[in-house]
Amino acid sequence: MVVAMSSTCPGLYCGRTTINDSVEGECGVCPRGQRTNFEKICEECSGSPELYDWLYLGFMAMLPLVLHWFFIEWYSGKKSSSALFQHITALFECTAAAIVTLLLNDPVGSLYIRSCEVKMLSDWYTMLYNPSPDYVTTLHCTQEAVFPLYTIVLIYYAFCLVFMMLLRPLLVKKIACGLGKTDRFKSIYAALYFFPILTVLQAVGGGLLYYAFPYITLVLSLVTLAVYMSASEIQSFKNLVAKKKRLVVLFSHWLLHAYGIISISRLDKLGQDLPLLALVPGPALFYLLTARFTEPNRILSEGGNGH
Repeated sequence: MVVAMSSTCPGLYCGRTTINDSVEGECGVCPRGQRTNFEKICEECSGSPELYDWLYLGFMAMLPLVLHWFFIEWYSGKKSSSALFQHITALFECTAAAIVTLLLNDPVGSLYIRSCEVKMLSDWYTMLYNPSPDYVTTLHCTQEAVFPLYTIVLIYYAFCLVFMMLLRPLLVKKIACGLGKTDRFKSIYAALYFFPILTVLQAVGGGLLYYAFPYITLVLSLVTLAVYMSASEIQSFKNLVAKKKRLVVLFSHWLLHAYGIISISRLDKLGQDLPLLALVPGPALFYLLTARFTEPNRILSEGGNGH
């Protein structure tokens, strides 16, 4: 490869392409699937995603699934027996969308994907770094420097929406007999709202989410578990095991706790990081042990008695 050139390309993401081991053309945007090296030459990204990258993709893939399950449970009602089938269908839709997205990504037909290394936050927002060498002409070098972490999430959301529109209305119409005609499709209507929101969130804040998702996962899982246990009036282990649904919710939150801890530690040092997973049951145990001391009725009664 010939790397000698009269002047280097300006900006962070402008580079020259190579043809037949020689540098060709003027500085500009690199083709998709390539990014500039330190010599400002466009190189094809041949690496594979790191563990943290996969955890990020997993987080973004879980968002629509969790929202599906939330709204299905919210609108299904206590008298409906269709919630379980809708939960399974939502899981199938998101799983199928993930598999199809991976198969269509480069290299096509394989679950393996190649990626560019994420080096800094600006890699997600290359449109903000188009240089103007002469302060008049702007070189447009906007590209997916984090290929394919930016677009693969958007493609996944599109397939989730397609599979939902193909499968869910038929299923709901057949089995959701316990709900009214207007209520049975509300979980689908909710998805038509949150998918555009998730798309905008990824398009605008994808880089911020990439660095913040471990802490978001951990905080939200803790808050939602506390809210659920409070709303369900779970104040003892006996209340907790009284219904299987409560145990399912508890274990689901524990998985999210573990996911957040693994994402933060990245398991760089297994000997030091794995023991952190022992903290997963901690918040639930702390809540059960202290709930009876913070019961509002008890506090009011003690206050009225002058204690």
